[in-house]
Amino acid sequence: MKDTKKNVMTYEGVKALENELEDLKVNRRKEVAQKIKEAREQGDLSENAEYDAAKEEQREIEARIEEIEKILKNVEVVDSEDASGDKVTVGCTVKIYDLEFDEELTYKIVGSTEADILDGKISNESPVGRALINSRVGDEIVAETNAGELKFKVLEIIK
Repeated sequence: MKDTKKNVMTYEGVKALENELEDLKVNRRKEVAQKIKEAREQGDLSENAEYDAAKEEQREIEARIEEIEKILKNVEVVDSEDASGDKVTVGCTVKIYDLEFDEELTYKIVGSTEADILDGKISNESPVGRALINSRVGDEIVAETNAGELKFKVLEIIK
């Protein structure tokens, strides 16, 4: 039972996964089943690239369904509405100042499952996310990363 680690997620992240799961089960399964049926109708399956591709797509869909179900089974939803707003928690957005590169950055702190740096979402388990958790406006924090120490000042916490 070592897989009992809770997946910390925001409500929005859980909803997005539930929607993806629904789409995979309802729409994508039917689409790939139709592709397999059409490929079978072409005859010899031993040299049928469309059939092989459809079967591979089916395996990927089923693997993703299994992965999402496993995540949702062990999810712990954090409600940003419960946050006081005076310290950084999972689910809140934080505006920080990078002391080395002289720039402001804004990140939403999310669970590792939801993290997407390109969308401004960093994991509470990442070096920067870990350093930010429980900090307050005005705090200077240091994040130990593979690239060395990064220093930030917390400018604003948005619930």
